[in-house]
This record gives sequence, structure tokens and C-alpha cells, in this order.
Amino acid sequence: MLNSEERKLIVKIAKLYYFESCTQEKIATKLGISRPVVSKLLQKGRDEGVVEIVIHDDRLETSDLEKELETVFGLQQAVVVPSRDLNQEQIYSAVGKAAAYVVLKSIKQAERIGVSWGRTLFHMVKEFPYEKKENLKIVPLVGGIGNDRTEFHSNQIAYELAKKMGVRCESLYAPALVETEELRDQLVLLPHISSVLEEGKLIDLAIVGIGNPLAMSTMEQFGYLNQDVLQELKMSNAVADLNSRFIDQDGVPCNHPINNKVIGIDLEQLKAVKLVIGIAVGEHKVDSILAALKGKYVNVLITDEFTATSLADRLKEVENLYAHLNVEEST
Repeated sequence: MLNSEERKLIVKIAKLYYFESCTQEKIATKLGISRPVVSKLLQKGRDEGVVEIVIHDDRLETSDLEKELETVFGLQQAVVVPSRDLNQEQIYSAVGKAAAYVVLKSIKQAERIGVSWGRTLFHMVKEFPYEKKENLKIVPLVGGIGNDRTEFHSNQIAYELAKKMGVRCESLYAPALVETEELRDQLVLLPHISSVLEEGKLIDLAIVGIGNPLAMSTMEQFGYLNQDVLQELKMSNAVADLNSRFIDQDGVPCNHPINNKVIGIDLEQLKAVKLVIGIAVGEHKVDSILAALKGKYVNVLITDEFTATSLADRLKEVENLYAHLNVEEST
């Protein structure tokens, strides 16, 4: 049991050591005691509970989230990026870096990589290291032409990723979305478009963003979706878009004509790819991610900690609801 004077001395030493980063030698000189006494009192402070050392291991918490998502949805891998104390741009960079690492590990057996478009893929490519590869081709999975934010377009993402690895890439010179189904049917027959779409069917690895058409939508920002179409998509229960095609909360393609106006590989073709890496950032995408996971469109999910926590909370809500319904049925 510490007396008041001994406790006061330990607190003083601990503050100098832990808060002011003084060495034990410096503390000993300052207080007129020996260095071994300083060391002994620091240890005594820990033993008596005067000093508590807490290590905040973000990986421990995110690892639990990863295991939960992998188990519930049968994912090959879930990567949850610690995001506390990060601003939005830093979160995108951190998720981009994690995605680049996962892609780099996953391309060893791949011959063709397909890329979609969007902010998260832009950051993945931005964080991708320069690492020379051979016998690899990058293929854009959806059209995208124009002058606005071209760095987000699939062609540019394919080009920049190919440049980082010193490999070839294709370009899909067509809009992501056209005005009519008839125009779409005509364009996909053009040789330079049809050949790239055929390449898209042969990819070993796909990298796609998961969007929310009704909140902070990149497609809306690019002018692909006006307010009338957004309202129609809402009425069709759309909650997510993958490769510019829309799905409902169960992962089923929406019964809306816009899905037939996209120039790119379709959702069934995406589902047939051996490995699909889905990247999404932001709690506004929780329903979108859930829809993509329910539809089995992605095998690997990469997201930030805040979003993953919201996903886990949503799963708990569903579990509690089913438990409540089961109790009512049994009474």
C-alpha cells in the first residue's frame, strides 16, 4: 500500500516520463535520486494501478469486423481499413492503398484485369506502386468518355494502372450510358467496341466500385442521371450500382430500362469472373454494399472502418428482427 508521499512522487515521475518524454537518467538528476530508484518507482506505479498503459490496436477491432463480414457473406476476404482521426480525403487514400496491396497480391495468376470506374478506383491506382509485370492486360469494363473528371473514367484508370505495371491496356471508346437501347445495340456491334467487350468477358480479376445512386452519386455528378431518372430508380427500389448497372436491396437487377442502355459487361458476366474486388467508402453506401454482397457480385470487399461498423450494426438489427419475429411465431 502506497503512502501519500510515495504516491505523489510516483505520479511526478510518471508525468515526467510518459507526458514529457524525459529519460530515467534525466528524471533522476532532476529529482536528486538514482536512476534505478526511478525505474523501480515506475514499475511500482504500474503494479499499484497509479499508471495504466493502454494500447489502442485498431487492427484488433477491424480484424473482428473482417471476420464477421467474411463469415456472414462467404467472402474470400474482407479488408477493413482503420479510419479514426482521418479526414475524408485521407480515408480515400488509406482505402486506396489497401486496395492496391490486395490487387498486387491477387494478380500473380491473372492474365487480364478488368477495371470499372469511380473515385475509389482512382485512389487505388493513385496509391498503386510502380511494379513491372509481364503477360498482363488491363481492360475497361464500362464505357466513359467526356471532359469532366476524366481521371475517374474507366479508360483513364485502365491506362494509369497499365502504366504503373508497364503492361498493355485496352480502351473502350464509348459512353457508359446512351439515350436509347437501340443506340446501345448499334454501338456494341462496332468492331473496336465489341472487341473490348469480348475481352471483358475473359478477365480473371475485376476491380469495381460500389455506388449509391441516391446519395452522393458519381453518376449523377457526371450527368448520367437526371432527377426524373433518379426518381424512377427510387421507385424501382434501386440501392446500388455496379459497373453502371443498378440493383435492389436483395442484389437483383432493377427492372428499369437504364440497365439496357449501358455499354459494358453486364452483371451476370461480372458474377462469372473468378475474383471480383469491390471497393466502397462511406456510411451512405451501407445499403449499397449489402445489396452487392447479397447478390454475390464481389468475392473481396475493401472498405473503411466507419462503413464496416455500420454494416455490422445493420446485420445485428436484422438478426434482432428475425429473432423477434421467431418469438412472436412461437407464442
